[in-house]
Amino acid sequence: MMDLTIREIAQACGGQLVLQGGKADGDSYVGSVVIDSRLVEENGVFLATVGERVDGHDFISAAFAKGAILAITQKRPEEVGEAQKAEGWGNYILVEDSLQALKEIAEAYRKKLSAKIIGITGSVGKTSTKEFIAGVLAEKYHVLKTEGNFNNEIGVPLTLLRIRREHELAVVEMGISEFGEMHRLSKMARPDVCVITNIGQSHLNNLKDRDGILRAKSEIFDFMAEDGEICLNGEDDKLSGLREIKGHKPHFFGLGSSPAQEVAAVDIVSRGLWGSDATLQMKMPQTDQKQEVAPGSDSQALSIHVPQPGRHMVLNAAAAACVARLFELTGEQIAAGIGKVAAVDGRTHIIPCAQYTIIDDCYNANPASVKAALDLLAMADTWKVAILGDMLNLGENSHKLHEEVGRVAVESGIDCILCVGEESLYMYQGAIEASGTGGGCMDMPDAHIQHFAHRKALLELLTTDKASLLPEGCTILIKASHDMGFAQVLAFLQDRDV
Repeated sequence: MMDLTIREIAQACGGQLVLQGGKADGDSYVGSVVIDSRLVEENGVFLATVGERVDGHDFISAAFAKGAILAITQKRPEEVGEAQKAEGWGNYILVEDSLQALKEIAEAYRKKLSAKIIGITGSVGKTSTKEFIAGVLAEKYHVLKTEGNFNNEIGVPLTLLRIRREHELAVVEMGISEFGEMHRLSKMARPDVCVITNIGQSHLNNLKDRDGILRAKSEIFDFMAEDGEICLNGEDDKLSGLREIKGHKPHFFGLGSSPAQEVAAVDIVSRGLWGSDATLQMKMPQTDQKQEVAPGSDSQALSIHVPQPGRHMVLNAAAAACVARLFELTGEQIAAGIGKVAAVDGRTHIIPCAQYTIIDDCYNANPASVKAALDLLAMADTWKVAILGDMLNLGENSHKLHEEVGRVAVESGIDCILCVGEESLYMYQGAIEASGTGGGCMDMPDAHIQHFAHRKALLELLTTDKASLLPEGCTILIKASHDMGFAQVLAFLQDRDV
């Protein structure tokens, strides 16, 4: 049960409350708030939204039939249709904008919660870092975390509204694509701990450059708790220069090579980052004080097994360890929590198959994440294939950034580079240029660098000529922006693994 009544919901969103009898009145507490009628629970609230394909108002009667005690609607019953009206509605709140009401209700609910909020943002690695932080904190606390990537102005309020009295901590992923958006997310979440994973090159069509991205991400501090804490990636050149934010000195995390002198010392002691053989060593404080540890200071050496491959995953684990120290977890608890974190589909998910190994990293892509994925692929001791698609929303520098990724792919020692999409033509051109100018694969045959206008053309070639491009035992990276639909490439490869 939520600590929120029907009347409080109406006050929060400024709507017109219409009580129509039944088992609930204005002082009744609600069980949950959802925007999907299929998820309605007994004593729940159904918030009807108007989507591109579906109008939630058509399901209000069904929500009441499932046990809802309140609907939030932009339409009156008579505006929905006679069939719906005839079935009958229960209590409802009439608002001008249902999605705005959702945010206002979440903001009001957040102010009533005792749970501490850890807000996570950054250009790359938000979801994986969320999983690491939540997994570690769960060793000591009752933790709620963002489901999937529900990190926008719909996902964040829905996450906040899932918090209950028993939750001590909530790990909330916060993603943006324009200025002002993080300000609104912060106003709802009011984070007690702010974590920024990095400042990369994403959403450049709106944010222009990395300085713009830094400004937009820094809006997370606008509504941070007065006694809040800040954890930053000390290896990021934009973040490492932040020495004080709203009177708060940041805590830095890194891998021992950070430009931030105050970074907690975290060193890779095993370079076997392929498969499940990554180990890092941290210099941990011996006191209970909440402070970072400078290299060389008195500390406790701690080896931690990171179950997911890649240097970037080790850095995500370091972020989790940094946050965990703020909540006074022991080294043993940190190590145990990191060791239990499972891979998230579409994000550096290693899939062993009969004929080859797939690195499923097809959920999204920007230059930094593609380069990290190529670094991981380069560690394989097999024939290495990179199937790369367009990186979207990169603004006016898109061509240049795609060319750069193509060059990096060659210089990383990738054996076969298959580029797919309109923007990836420039990736292909960068790879062709690098292959003949002394890059890491100077003698790489041009036949192993190919461009396809669209996904269908790639799949047609793989159907007829898979053996030469994807020899048995090879390792295949699949990486592109989400809208490129590379999940279909993954499905194709898994279906053809016979």
